[in-house]
Amino acid sequence: MMILAKLALGAAGTLAVATVYTFREGTIRVDVDEHRSGGSHVHLWVPAALVPAAMHFVPDDKLQEAAAHAHEALPIVKIVAKELGNYPNAEFVQVDSAEEHVKVSVRNGKVYVDVQDHGDEVHVAVPVSTIEDVIENISERDRAQ
Repeated sequence: MMILAKLALGAAGTLAVATVYTFREGTIRVDVDEHRSGGSHVHLWVPAALVPAAMHFVPDDKLQEAAAHAHEALPIVKIVAKELGNYPNAEFVQVDSAEEHVKVSVRNGKVYVDVQDHGDEVHVAVPVSTIEDVIENISERDRAQ
């Protein structure tokens, strides 16, 4: 009986450490709400640490193709991503009209994109560190070419 208790405690401890490790970089949140008949409601929360890990499973030719398309913009995008860390709470874009609203901001280390268009809503939040990791991964593929 004592062995089972130790095994359960070990498994619970391992699960707790794995959860903390997975969520250490935060989460990526995507919320889509279509406020009309038959509209979709998608709410997706993904640990940000999974994105760089998942990029290792993308075929090399596809990442090299993405790197080739982004080749000219990569230096600028790398600088912008790095500089986002210097603006912990900033609003970059705010567009308002009678039926549309767009806002791009950085709050507490995450880039937020909020769009409302004719009653439909899209909200995306991505940690700046995840953006930097993805750009670095694509840059590495670009240098390999």
